[in-house]
Amino acid sequence: MPSSVEARLAELGLTLVEPSAPAANYVPYVVSGSLVFVSGQISQDANGPIRGKLGADMDAEAGAAAARTCGLALIAQARAAAGGDLDRIKRVVKLLGLVNSTPDFTDQPKVVNGCSDLLVAAFGDRGRHARSAVGAPSLPLGAAVEIEGIFELG
Repeated sequence: MPSSVEARLAELGLTLVEPSAPAANYVPYVVSGSLVFVSGQISQDANGPIRGKLGADMDAEAGAAAARTCGLALIAQARAAAGGDLDRIKRVVKLLGLVNSTPDFTDQPKVVNGCSDLLVAAFGDRGRHARSAVGAPSLPLGAAVEIEGIFELG
């Protein structure tokens, strides 16, 4: 039986994919006490990384859609850390969003909202979190967005 979070995602027409394996010498998540620290998840879809630079070849709306894919990847990693049961996630604690952007682009918060909005839609009030949204001159594989997260297990 799917978790209540997965049921909400299904209502939104979204499904979780298998979490991706790390691309270098790190682990996808670490559980320490009741906290789950999920490594940065880049924007990607079935065709691979969603590449772009906000303020040059991508606008904030397209960036928010890319950030939403990061959110799905974060949820998939959190599900793995919670033993396959997203209902064990007590809350989303914090996100750090990195946005591949030009020096004059200042809408990083609007971009990272794509992920934040998804987490609140999926987890309800448990999805409300602290957050940082930062511009970066480049990201791995030319990704438009990378987001890491901290979750609390209940």
